[in-house]
Amino acid sequence: MADWMQSNSGVVLVIYIVIFVAIMYFLMIRPQKNEQKRAQALMNSLEKGDYVLTTSGFYGTIIDIQDDTVIIEFGNNKNCRIPMQKAAISQVEKPEA
Repeated sequence: MADWMQSNSGVVLVIYIVIFVAIMYFLMIRPQKNEQKRAQALMNSLEKGDYVLTTSGFYGTIIDIQDDTVIIEFGNNKNCRIPMQKAAISQVEKPEA
């Protein structure tokens, strides 16, 4: 009888581990992948003239796009143009037609 209890507790332990891994996937890994897809879609939708918010809190307008770099013009001063990585953009607002 003791052998049956020990082997049964091993199966229960494996079931608990599987349940724990499934919970971790749905609570941590899956939302992170969805966020990565959203960020990639945002980066792919960037165009010249878009009004953007950077991760540092600055608002500006995209004036040029290169591979993984954008040049953003900040404020009313047309001389304030700063190159930065696309990953530094957190929000995009398309210009109205």
